[in-house]
Amino acid sequence: MRALNLPVIHAVTSDAVIARQGFLERAERLMRTLGARGAVQVRAPAASAERLIAVASALAALQEETGAWVVVTDRVDAALASNARGVQLTGASMDVRTARRIAPALAVGASIHARDQGLAAARDGAAWGVIAHVLTPPPGRAPRTPMALLGHELAGLTDLPLVAIGGIAPQHVAPLRALGFHGVAVIRGLWDRDDTERAAEEYLSAYAGSADAAP
Repeated sequence: MRALNLPVIHAVTSDAVIARQGFLERAERLMRTLGARGAVQVRAPAASAERLIAVASALAALQEETGAWVVVTDRVDAALASNARGVQLTGASMDVRTARRIAPALAVGASIHARDQGLAAARDGAAWGVIAHVLTPPPGRAPRTPMALLGHELAGLTDLPLVAIGGIAPQHVAPLRALGFHGVAVIRGLWDRDDTERAAEEYLSAYAGSADAAP
């Protein structure tokens, strides 16, 4: 399975998050807590290329030591310049096939909004797919939103590891796993917590406890 060596908890940043005082130190602690099961996705669409590369490079220097990945959103050039492990393409980015041709050493994630996009991402060799707007499900129950059900459908059609994002708290991890999602991506649930490491441990614990729910 392609999913075996991929992170399961993706900590996604924003422009506001990377601008916070002490962000790099906090991100380092998060990487150490998540280890090889986690990734910090440097997403900062308003940042200059110089700023994006500086942030990603500082974190990428910790990848080997911590085991955690650094992934850069959209910018293949910044991912390469910073020695990140991967790039997360958006709907406005180049396609998966082009990104893999330009940067064959990078793991390429694809944003998926429809069934055909998911099938194409799997066909073109994406390392994972991110499905957004997977709205918060009731605790302990599988969500029934259209995007959550899209993930369930694609999980049955391809071996593309799928990552859900959208209001996901630790108690939602098991229901999403039951639908076939490989992992989750989180913004506020990690970065808006004062005790970021404790929050990361809660997501990891929820993931470990969801083993029986996985397909």
